[in-house]
Amino acid sequence: MKKRFLLLFLLLLLTGCGGTQTAPLSCTPPESQRLVVYTSHKEEVYTPIIREFEERTGIWVEVVTGGTNELLQQIEKEQDAPRADVMFGGGVESLESYRDCFTPYICREADRIREGFQSQCGYWTPFSALPVVLIYNTKLVRAESVTSWVDLEKPAFRGNIAFADPQISGSSYTALVTRILAGGGEDCLSGFRAALEGRQADSSGAVVSSVARGSALVGITLEETALQHISAGEDIALVYPADGTSCVPDGSALVKGAPHEENARRFLDFTVSEDVQSLVGQRFCRRAVRGDIPADPALPALSTLNLVDYDVEWASQNRDRLLSDWAFLLGEVAP
Repeated sequence: MKKRFLLLFLLLLLTGCGGTQTAPLSCTPPESQRLVVYTSHKEEVYTPIIREFEERTGIWVEVVTGGTNELLQQIEKEQDAPRADVMFGGGVESLESYRDCFTPYICREADRIREGFQSQCGYWTPFSALPVVLIYNTKLVRAESVTSWVDLEKPAFRGNIAFADPQISGSSYTALVTRILAGGGEDCLSGFRAALEGRQADSSGAVVSSVARGSALVGITLEETALQHISAGEDIALVYPADGTSCVPDGSALVKGAPHEENARRFLDFTVSEDVQSLVGQRFCRRAVRGDIPADPALPALSTLNLVDYDVEWASQNRDRLLSDWAFLLGEVAP
């Protein structure tokens, strides 16, 4: 089964299939065989998973793509007449912030998920574990000069740090909270803001690209994003901050009032199945959330990293306040 999954993945890459699906009127399936998925994942991640789900179940999936915050706001606007069935992607603290838009669901094989990666109330289902990392351009920066968050505040890096706007990027919000926890409190954000000199990227994808081409010297991103670009031969390297990082999962959630709720539950179960979680580790440069999936031996064990005590509930409850405070620090809003 895993071999067929891999062949499907390679075929999709070669043919360029993916994106929002449409079908001729004559072959549109009945409502009982439909599913609408909103996803912030990259196409190379969601396409093989959704196509395999379709093949195994016969359910026709419509995909709507966008940024995490953009899609969550859309789901909130559609609460009176939900269109989406599943939100697939986004840091779990972002999903938790919109818990009023979701129906609790404990997925099948939840007992196989690693401790610390589960939602106690079931408002989200974890998909992959994503450490926050620092990156640097290997042609322009010496490795020993970037080992921690504090190093980003060195004069040499001032104004040359790639960081996505946390109002737009869910992963960037995770990084912002991680910086607070690694720095001992919110007071550390003043120094971080000064180091950025008001510079923020408009997407998480732009962070690694900026560092790779040298328009920024260093950047802040997720481990899997950095590994993808490194494997593509780009001039970057990653660092796990010595003063603390986080490993927060991204996830999926069942939309409250989903038009195709039973199919949505089946999809959530599928995302944490052994086959999909094996693909997560083997092909997507991500860490599986299941405890029975071996970790990539090329990656450092989580036990060797200085992990901060990242409280998803606190990050969710304080999200609006922290984003407002951050915008104020950057001079984007009045006090």
